[in-house]
Amino acid sequence: MTKSEEFMEMEQRYGAHNYHPLPVVLNKGKGAFVWDVEGKRYFDFLSAYSAVNQGHCHPKIIKALCDQAQTLTLTSRAFYNDCLGPYEKYVTEYFGYDKVLPMNTGAEADETAMKLARRWGYRVKHIPENKAIIICCEGNFHGRTISIVSMSVDPDAYLDYGPFTPGFIKIPYNDTKALAEVLDKYGKDVAGFLVEPIQGEAGVYVPDDGYLKTCYDLCKKHNVLFIADEVQTGIARTGKMLACDYENVHPDILILGKAISGGVIPISAVLADDEIMLTIGPGEHGSTYGGFCLAGRVAVAALQVVKDEHLTEKAEKLGKIFRDEINKIKSPMIEKVRGKGLLNAVIIKPMNGKEAWDVCLKMRDLGLLAKPTHKHIIRFAPPLVITEDELREAIAIIKEAILSFE
Repeated sequence: MTKSEEFMEMEQRYGAHNYHPLPVVLNKGKGAFVWDVEGKRYFDFLSAYSAVNQGHCHPKIIKALCDQAQTLTLTSRAFYNDCLGPYEKYVTEYFGYDKVLPMNTGAEADETAMKLARRWGYRVKHIPENKAIIICCEGNFHGRTISIVSMSVDPDAYLDYGPFTPGFIKIPYNDTKALAEVLDKYGKDVAGFLVEPIQGEAGVYVPDDGYLKTCYDLCKKHNVLFIADEVQTGIARTGKMLACDYENVHPDILILGKAISGGVIPISAVLADDEIMLTIGPGEHGSTYGGFCLAGRVAVAALQVVKDEHLTEKAEKLGKIFRDEINKIKSPMIEKVRGKGLLNAVIIKPMNGKEAWDVCLKMRDLGLLAKPTHKHIIRFAPPLVITEDELREAIAIIKEAILSFE
């Protein structure tokens, strides 16, 4: 039994079977690369679902983590500390909001945003008690809690987890007419519209130009909060700091996670202005680890790296190269290429009994790691620190893998 087989067998035996990993066992990462326990190097084209935008083990982020870890790690929010305030000032000024509510995971941040929207709906908009509605989109992925899977249309996410949380209306994604119809009918009781600017787990589903701005304007017309889940699309991934920036939309509530820590520790954040954020008072929401000392130092370092290394501009430039080069590959397996910045997907048409999973296994053999979503779509999202030469080398691997099935 190889080292890799030993570790995979251990997970299979002792761990819950709630994931189906690509068969590779990693133990080292640096920049755009990871290495397995046998020492083989791979391009990482998943970036931990866009958590590692700044590259694996970025020295400035790791230094911030290690320096703080030797001083103070956790106080809880029962006391003040000297890390949280500076982080709150930094992140609110960075994104242009009055306040931030710090949490740990993306799902927690989405739950926090929904609570804020409902609280605002009752206290500011004066929606009748227990009548607040949140509109969401089919194909969404906001996390795994009971309330969040109550919004899902994916049976893998919700089957046999009921009863579900009420108060949600699901509409088709990329359909402004559907949003307008629901707002016309239920608008007085709608607190918020929750949307991913690009649906990541759905297969990097990029909406039509103008979709976000039209939705935002409809929300303003009906006094409804526009809530953007930028957990995966935020922090420079799509070639803008936020995907909403493509349409100059400033969400009423902004949800961030993943790359806000550079993939070092779980950090998430919900940003909003005072009218919304101050509807929650002491003791009415919280988290022991939310905004803990390590989080404050790490998040500031991670966000500063994005600016210092111009990762937003880099993602935009390299993303165009990626899509242009993949579109040049002449293969009946490539049905469509889509994305923005370095968040891209290739829709794979099965051929000779081979599908997206087989392509990913072949790419692994050739030294590149990516993962299918929804069986026929491969998401490609390398760390934004990847160089153009490295990107072109990776594209050659993708091309070789796909053409090998002809």
